[in-house]
Amino acid sequence: MASANSPVPLLEVRNLEQHFIQYRGLISRQRSIVKAVDGVSFHINGSETLGLVGESGCGKSTLGRSILRLIEPSKGTIHFDGEDITKIGDGRLRALRQKMQIIFQDPFASLNPRMSVGNIIEEALIIHQLGATKKEREDRVVELLGLVGLRKESIARYPHEFSGGQRQRIGIARALAVNPKFVVCDEPISALDVSIQAQIINLMQDLQYSLGLTYLFIAHDLHVVRHISSRIAVMYLGNIVEIGDAATIYFAPKHPYSQALLSAVPLPDPKRKSRRILLRGEVPSPINPPSGCKFHPRCPHVMPQCKITAPPLVKLSNQQEAACYLYT
Repeated sequence: MASANSPVPLLEVRNLEQHFIQYRGLISRQRSIVKAVDGVSFHINGSETLGLVGESGCGKSTLGRSILRLIEPSKGTIHFDGEDITKIGDGRLRALRQKMQIIFQDPFASLNPRMSVGNIIEEALIIHQLGATKKEREDRVVELLGLVGLRKESIARYPHEFSGGQRQRIGIARALAVNPKFVVCDEPISALDVSIQAQIINLMQDLQYSLGLTYLFIAHDLHVVRHISSRIAVMYLGNIVEIGDAATIYFAPKHPYSQALLSAVPLPDPKRKSRRILLRGEVPSPINPPSGCKFHPRCPHVMPQCKITAPPLVKLSNQQEAACYLYT
């Protein structure tokens, strides 16, 4: 598990919103607002991993892209390394992206099929003017390939010649080419075979320890998140409903949604029994979310105030916060 060595947050997100305008109809053009991320706040310390979990469509990937300003946030602030990056221009943002990178979910779609592996990785070096000569850049590419477990001969080959796990290693090498401090890992193993997933996770942990990286690790596999994360944040319909120490969240979740998610995780010991919590209904639409607590239509502990006002994140201990009226 990663460790948090820095007392000062490397990344601090406050009240971040990412709302999209959606139009329907050719004549009347009805306007709807999709609240993909709706007032999210958290921090990540240097050299730690924050695992972000939740059902598909809850806003995890949108949050990751908004932090990097691959999508412009609708509202809120993002402080990275002490600087509010929501207010900087394109020139400063390009320079800052040397410190902030992303590993995409699909290694088949994220690599340009018309470029060789060497050119894919070298492109980042050229953009950020790292390496004065072609030879220096080639040497750096060879170094990066070795770092992720690929041979020098891979430079001249094309993405279609590699397996899924090898392509993801190429994606990792590309992200590390510019020596970043912070990496958004957007479900980096979900498209890979189970037999390969552990290899990629172990590689990412080794790289974190050796290079001092900080991760936002987005995933839906709670076993993986527990293994790699220092802390875990649980997201539901655009909001973080619980956040805290990985072991505390995994073994003693407080929010009813977190409890339901974790009850679905298979136990490795078949003799141990766990009570499965079945949630009623479907995840509401982010276009028309419920009033109050967004989880209340599916919550087994719903109370009258849950339908009126959204509960704030309440500190339950030094290791755990939850947004639920059961604890206020």
